[in-house]
Amino acid sequence: MLSDGVGNPDRRSDLFGGTGQVLVWDLMNGSPAPPFTAILACELEAGGSVGAHVQHEFPEIVICTEGHGKAVVNDVEHSLFKGVCVHLPLGQTLALRNGSATAPLRYLIIKAAAENAG
Repeated sequence: MLSDGVGNPDRRSDLFGGTGQVLVWDLMNGSPAPPFTAILACELEAGGSVGAHVQHEFPEIVICTEGHGKAVVNDVEHSLFKGVCVHLPLGQTLALRNGSATAPLRYLIIKAAAENAG
């Protein structure tokens, strides 16, 4: 489980107009290590979703660590299952959906400063 040894998660409900709860652990404890600005371990509850939202500040990578579901990047659907990585360039739109009615979808989000950021 993602929570082992990582402390208490931030609990977010109906994120970006989605449904259900997402547990979020800040694996960097709020201390960026350039070029990385955040590494988050996330757990989306069974049947839950994260609504579409634009990557305004940082490009990111989403890595599925457990479960299955869908990631939609600019209206292009990607299947999520253990080991799948989805890249989100700056300005792209992301939505996530847990494909299981009984098990959480677990994933990592890695954010980094954009190459042209000064």
